Amino acid sequence: MFTPFELKSVTFPNRIVMPPMCMYSATEAGEATDWHLVHYGTRAVGKVGFIILEATAVEKRGRLSGQDLGIWDDSHIPGLRKVVELCRAHGSVVGIQIAHAGRKAWGEELVAPSALAFPGFAVPHALSKGEIAQVVESWRQAARRAREAGFDVLQIHAAHGYLIHEFLSPLSNQRRDEYGGAFQNRLRFLLEVVEAVQSEWPEDKPLSVRLSAVDYLEGGLTIADTVEISKALKAQGVDLMDISSGGILSARIELGPGYQVPFAEAVKKGAEMPTIAVGLITTPELVQEIISNGRADFVALGRELLRNPYWVLQAKADPELWPKQYQRALPQN
Repeated sequence: MFTPFELKSVTFPNRIVMPPMCMYSATEAGEATDWHLVHYGTRAVGKVGFIILEATAVEKRGRLSGQDLGIWDDSHIPGLRKVVELCRAHGSVVGIQIAHAGRKAWGEELVAPSALAFPGFAVPHALSKGEIAQVVESWRQAARRAREAGFDVLQIHAAHGYLIHEFLSPLSNQRRDEYGGAFQNRLRFLLEVVEAVQSEWPEDKPLSVRLSAVDYLEGGLTIADTVEISKALKAQGVDLMDISSGGILSARIELGPGYQVPFAEAVKKGAEMPTIAVGLITTPELVQEIISNGRADFVALGRELLRNPYWVLQAKADPELWPKQYQRALPQN
């Protein structure tokens, strides 16, 4: 797990990932604050190899909450750039997840592929083909801003029941045009977003997509579907898959340490792509097992890195890894 990994022009110093986790701490206008500098900067000091900033909205109406980061306006670039520069100064590779919450958004203007409400939310407006093109343009502009802010990796959020996932899943997409029905039609919106993003994102920097591998419900997406989606994304030039699950509708899920790792493993082997595994992973032993057995290329520690930003340092008490300012605290054998 401490072996570097090269992907295009980027060298990741280790295989530990801080996954996107909303901080609900942006300004009303979607701008980054001192909280973000301290929060992400602390994990960089803690030598997390790859930090992915939280879901950052490509449209104001696409925020998951009223306190989400935004990337829908050029005014967001300076604050994001500060976070990038701070984290990179301490050795971390820095990515950003760009997102649109669709029918699960905060606010009154909900949009989706079909006028089907997520339980507890209002009925969304079904996007017309012209409106779909406008949303795709929002993703393209977000990619430009991410490039200008200096991020090393860009991730498209296509999981957890948000807008792209809503197009992918037959449980939320009941369209009868070229964006609905057959598998290739439901995949069309994601591929159009990828193509738009690629027009602005540097070719030598990795592009990632996060997918929900399964919907856990009859008639929903299966791991076989996700492998095929990943193959299509690989063919279009996506470099790294981040594999989560669920979110399209409430479902019974059996949770446990590494419960989503088999999904990442299936994508890695089935689509022959690098993957990030995630799912209640807390111990160095489990991380090492996943990496050493080739089940995934990276392991994301979510809640564990909220509890302990210095997890990596504690997993390897190495003076060459520890910041000089902290070396007086190195464990003594």
